[in-house]
Amino acid sequence: MTHLNNQDSAFLYPAEDAQQILSIAMARQTESGDLSRAQLLEIAEELGISAETLAEAEREWDIKKYEIADQRQFDQERKQRFQHSLSRFCFLAGFWLVILIVTGGNGFWAAIANLFLYLLSVPWGLKLAWDAWRIYRPNEYSYTKEFQRWRRKQQMRRAVGGAVRRLINSF
Repeated sequence: MTHLNNQDSAFLYPAEDAQQILSIAMARQTESGDLSRAQLLEIAEELGISAETLAEAEREWDIKKYEIADQRQFDQERKQRFQHSLSRFCFLAGFWLVILIVTGGNGFWAAIANLFLYLLSVPWGLKLAWDAWRIYRPNEYSYTKEFQRWRRKQQMRRAVGGAVRRLINSF
């Protein structure tokens, strides 16, 4: 272990940097990467963190953990919806393009294929491009609004589902 000189002890870390450094150090310190509650309390005590403050942080992390899990599920569902829509678009556009090629651009089916390719695929393609932009390059404000709306809907589904299950079980 190296000894800190006066100049090193005067250096200040931003709180986020200190948190990340301590997190890495704790992960390296424990072989399995897991800490028992007793170890966590011991580390907190060594850092001058009270048991009450640690308990508050545990409650806050518990809430945050569920929010992070919900965000992952939200992101995954958005990407799956987009990929499903994109594959449908590619399949239908490819189908109509093949019809156009097979008919040589003449006849009733060629006219239908042209109609689809120009009148339907352009707006649909623009919507897909917009959706891709929103999903893969999200604006923080709109993403947060969309996530909160989705989360409220999920919570409502869970509440209604729980109420229905309790009602069914009571019979």
